[in-house]
Amino acid sequence: MEAEKFSYDNRIVRNFAFASFIWGVVGMLAGLYIALELVFPQLNFCQWATFGRVRPLHTNAVIFAFVGNGIFMGVYYSLQRLCKARMFSDVLSKLHFWLWQLIIVAAAVTLLLGYTVGKEYAELEWPIDILITLVWVIFGINMFGTILKRRERHLYVAIWFYIATWITVAMLHIVNSMEIPVSMWKSYSAYAGVQDALVQWWYGHNAVAFFLTTPYLGLMYYFLPKAANRPVYSYRLSIIHFWALIFIYIWAGPHHLLYTALPDWAQSLGTVFSIMLIMPSWGGMINGLLTLRGAWDKVRDDVVLKFFVVAVTAYGMATFEGPMLSIKSVNAISHYTDWTIAHVHIGALGWNGFLTFAVLFWIIPKIYRTELYSKKLANIHFWLGTLGILFYAIPMYWSALTQWSMLRQFTEEGVLKYPNFLETVKAIMPMYYTRAFGGMLYIIGTCFGVYTLVRTAMQGSLLANEEAEAPALEKNYTPHGTEHWHRWIERRPIQLLVVAFVLVGIGGLVEFLPTFLIQSNIPTIASVKPYTPLELEGRDLYVREGCYLCHSQMIRPFREEVARYGEYSKAGEFVYDHPFQWGSKRTGPDLAREGGKYPDSWHYNHMDDPRIMSPGSIMPSYSHMLDHDLDISHTDAKIRAMQTLGVPYPAGYDKIAKDDLQKQALGIQASLKKDGIQASEKREIIALIAYLQRIGKDIKAENQKAITSAK
Repeated sequence: MEAEKFSYDNRIVRNFAFASFIWGVVGMLAGLYIALELVFPQLNFCQWATFGRVRPLHTNAVIFAFVGNGIFMGVYYSLQRLCKARMFSDVLSKLHFWLWQLIIVAAAVTLLLGYTVGKEYAELEWPIDILITLVWVIFGINMFGTILKRRERHLYVAIWFYIATWITVAMLHIVNSMEIPVSMWKSYSAYAGVQDALVQWWYGHNAVAFFLTTPYLGLMYYFLPKAANRPVYSYRLSIIHFWALIFIYIWAGPHHLLYTALPDWAQSLGTVFSIMLIMPSWGGMINGLLTLRGAWDKVRDDVVLKFFVVAVTAYGMATFEGPMLSIKSVNAISHYTDWTIAHVHIGALGWNGFLTFAVLFWIIPKIYRTELYSKKLANIHFWLGTLGILFYAIPMYWSALTQWSMLRQFTEEGVLKYPNFLETVKAIMPMYYTRAFGGMLYIIGTCFGVYTLVRTAMQGSLLANEEAEAPALEKNYTPHGTEHWHRWIERRPIQLLVVAFVLVGIGGLVEFLPTFLIQSNIPTIASVKPYTPLELEGRDLYVREGCYLCHSQMIRPFREEVARYGEYSKAGEFVYDHPFQWGSKRTGPDLAREGGKYPDSWHYNHMDDPRIMSPGSIMPSYSHMLDHDLDISHTDAKIRAMQTLGVPYPAGYDKIAKDDLQKQALGIQASLKKDGIQASEKREIIALIAYLQRIGKDIKAENQKAITSAK
């Protein structure tokens, strides 16, 4: 058959490559900044630079800007060559690139301004969510258009991972982003409490699975054999790896909610499937490392392979640790401590970071038709990055075990040995200094790598349209002899998409339906009432400032937690929480029973300067809330949105909500005045105090009622 001539689009690969390492530096610098804020609280110098606002910027920049652009770089390069076809549409490629960068810029601006949904890794407000959906559809059309016009019948396993990534991320994003808009930059999650927590961590865990893992496994299966100039160790193992991984991974989200108010059956389900994950995950790691079997001498001299080896090893470590952390006895230590932070960064810095730079160091010389500018500088990047990972992760493990052991200690008399949470924070400060040093090493190494890549591009010339040729796909193909089943499906991308969607959809349905449809899973509590308008506005301020990133609102049924914070949390407490605020890390104490614990004046002074009320605190100052008037222009719309979500405000309450808000605000103002604090009832701090004083009071009222009835 006569060969057809065509060309590969390297310009779009170049664009995503440069965007990846540029945003990578930005995201990592934001990470270093928040690490330094934890040891130098004065770096929280203004409302736009506080930990609670910069931390979501860091996670979104690293995940969606650095890793996201890295994914698209690798997919656009490998897909064209695996399909022996140019991308379906150059116009769609350009739209994809520029709209994705627009999303990143919009995310950075809105997060620093405090526009957030308040759900980790899904903080972006509804207009940006819609834009993400549009871009993802553009990417999907471009990808599947390329696959359908391919000149290579066989779909290599890397493409399988790309297809599963596309359909699953689409499902995760749409389901988790269901929200009721209140204004242009404010919305409420469509789910509440336990249901919201389940959906969020179904999304959160699988965002790690299908945005940070499966596309990178596709890149590993393509670029690692290319860099080693060897075939993948076992294609059969890669097939088992793929199908087992996408089916099992989707079930594991509830392991982020062990010992919480989530129903026990859902927790157990998450644990079982999480432990099962170790098998397909390690199958992929072994397949990657054994691809280098017989080429270890080359690894010693080839910096690209060094990055690959550490990346795949980090993948193995993270995917061993993840199942271990889903075992309840281990999770009791790791959850709400820095162990989770260490675990996440082994994956982020090692797996995603190092694999991205391995691909960059391989691709840039190829498309610029030159040699790597300096292997020495690339090696410096490798060693500084490796040391940075170690100096980052090891102190976080140490910190976690230190804090956990201190928090659970009792004296011989049976009282808490360290009743003040702040004592444990002071004890782990040396680990926080070391973590910041490790992050600094990693970023310095990244700068060496970026400089090397830029100089490599400068000394070469971009081959924007790389000429290629291949025979057209035979339309009336008939296989010779009996084929294995996977040969049938790997030649049919649409069928593969459908089967993958069914497999990943099963887990979500099994977990969601009972929790959403069976009332006994979330028993109601009669004393739990909707938030007042002022408390609702205060809660929105709490979300805006990212307080949930350092404070949990979930007391687990442990002796030490009940002794420190109060009665353990119940599912029915959170039925009006849109979104839930259980948190995932305690840098400060749990707030689930905060209401009534301190007078209004304590909260006022604490938010103005935390170190006055709690010497040694590393909490940012929120003095701007003492000066800014509360925006109540959307209060009535917020009440209507809550009514739409099922919150039982009386009909027509939105018309009088501001009057009730004013009455409660005047009451808090009077309380502050008694303690010598002159404050306007219009200030934001009044609303925040109203919310903080409300947290946990409903369950206290229920308990008091039960005690009275017993008497």
